[in-house]
Amino acid sequence: MNSNLVIDFVNTRRLRSGEERLQTPAQLRTWLIEQGLLAPGAKVTQDDVAWAARVREAIRDLIDGRCERDASAALERASREARLGIRFGLQEAQLEPAAGGVAGAIGRILLEIAIGMSDGTWERVKVCEADDCRTAFLDTTKNGSRAWCSMRSCGNRAKVRAYRERHGTT
Repeated sequence: MNSNLVIDFVNTRRLRSGEERLQTPAQLRTWLIEQGLLAPGAKVTQDDVAWAARVREAIRDLIDGRCERDASAALERASREARLGIRFGLQEAQLEPAAGGVAGAIGRILLEIAIGMSDGTWERVKVCEADDCRTAFLDTTKNGSRAWCSMRSCGNRAKVRAYRERHGTT
């Protein structure tokens, strides 16, 4: 699984800072081209931007286990839009999107999730437990216990808050 692709896609929106990197068709086109998912001349519309954002947030929810049924349904719809299917060669079979454009590009991201779910790496993709953050990251700890995107920011804030609650300080 190319977890970096999935994580980078989810992190095109930063909840805590309010940064949104995919607001316009040009921004979405540029990001997809930079990832090698879209041909430079491909058309991208504002509807594509809205759809990609919905898929991105469904992926974030799936990672986090929030609204799993809704997230799964949204991703299943996206996979149908991408027309994901099996392509057979002489010695191997490969999943790939039959759709072109943005739908095919998003389909490639969804394929990475499917690969990760089957090879076991998906369980290491997490989102920060801080509700105002929810940044995606790859948990590389030995026991898979990492909870925050960064111990310096979100982890520290959570620990200070817990300390204050235990000791009755504000």
